[in-house]
Amino acid sequence: MPLAPRVAVVIPCRNDAAYLDACLTALAAQTHQADVVIVVDNASTDASAAVARAHDAVVVHESSIGIWPAAAHGYDEALGGADIIARLDADSRPHPDWIARLVRAFVSDTTLGVLTGGAEFYGGTPLQNYLGEHWYIGGGHYWIKKWLGIPLVFGSNFAMRARVWERVREQVDRDNARIHDDLDLTIRLRPSDGVRYDPQLRMPVSARPVQTVSGLSRRVFKVASTFAVSWPEGAAWRRTQPSAGSASSDEWAPGGDDWAPGYGR
Repeated sequence: MPLAPRVAVVIPCRNDAAYLDACLTALAAQTHQADVVIVVDNASTDASAAVARAHDAVVVHESSIGIWPAAAHGYDEALGGADIIARLDADSRPHPDWIARLVRAFVSDTTLGVLTGGAEFYGGTPLQNYLGEHWYIGGGHYWIKKWLGIPLVFGSNFAMRARVWERVREQVDRDNARIHDDLDLTIRLRPSDGVRYDPQLRMPVSARPVQTVSGLSRRVFKVASTFAVSWPEGAAWRRTQPSAGSASSDEWAPGGDDWAPGYGR
C-alpha cells in the first residue's frame, strides 16, 4: 500500500436527506479528505440523491431495498480505485479526524485488514444514549467477540482494505435485506484478515434504533436471522475445531491481538 492510501467512503442511504446533508458536511471538514465519497441511493423518494450531488459525492443507485444490497453495491463501486473502503451511515457524523485515524492505522500496520470502532449516540435521552452505546453496541462487541473469536464489525464505523472485500464479496449474503450486513460480514471474516477494534475510534450516530422497543426488538431479532442464514459458518466450533494436518489460512484461531487501543492516536 502506498504511504498515502486512496480512501473511498461508502454511505448507503434511503430517504435520509437531512441526515445525509449533516454527514457529508462532516466529511467535508475532515483533516484528511477522502479520495471519493460514494452515496448509494437505495430507491429514495426524497432529495437524498440531490443532496449527495450538491456535496460532490458520487451517486450510484441500488433498486433492491436493504442495507446489504446498498452497501455491497457501494463497496463494489469502490474496488479498483481505493486501497481502503470506509463505511458509515447517513446518520453518522464523523469527528474531523476520523479518516486521518483510519489512514494512520492502516499505514502503520500492514497486517491490519479491518478496523472498527464504537458509537456515540445523539438525539435520544441520556438513558437511551447510554443504553445504545453500552448495551446495544457495546454488548454486541462483547458477545460477538466471545462467540466468533473476532471483534464485531460495526457498520456505521469501520474500514477495510479493498483486498478483504474482494475475498468475501461472493461469500456474504449481499442480496439479503433482512439481516444485519455488518454481522454477516463479520461472520465471513477470518483472524488472518487482521480484524481489530479500536475503542477510541468512536462515531456519533443517531439514537433512532434504540428509541422504541419495537425498533430495538426488530434489530435484536435480526441477529438471530443473520446467524440462521449463514449457518453453520457462524457456529463457534467451526472457529475452534482443529483440522487434520497443518493449519491453513482458512482455519479459525480465536484470541490473539485483536484489541487495538493505540490505533488512530
